[in-house]
Amino acid sequence: MGLFSKKRGETKSCCCGGSCTPEAMKQAEAAKASAGIKVLGSGCAKCGALEDAVRAALTELGMDTSIDHVTDFAQIAACGVMTTPALVVDGKVVSYGKVLKKEAAKALIQNVRG
Repeated sequence: MGLFSKKRGETKSCCCGGSCTPEAMKQAEAAKASAGIKVLGSGCAKCGALEDAVRAALTELGMDTSIDHVTDFAQIAACGVMTTPALVVDGKVVSYGKVLKKEAAKALIQNVRG
């Protein structure tokens, strides 16, 4: 019958189903591996609120670290994030799918950077 059988020989090369270019994947992998703090999201109000909370947490901690706001969905997916906004500290995803308060962001940054 074969109506519900899996298609054979069909492989996906990346998380987006193979529609991105090799150059985009190289950029995404390089961005994921770099150290620093990143807010991942489309640029909506929730992403902005997360960025503001992280900026306030960094000020309280006395860290002079820039925050990168990543809006490219290929780079976001390369980090393994499917729900935004997300927070990445030194290449490690520490939060996704929620807007953190300043104290929560501060605690996560301290845990990663020790």
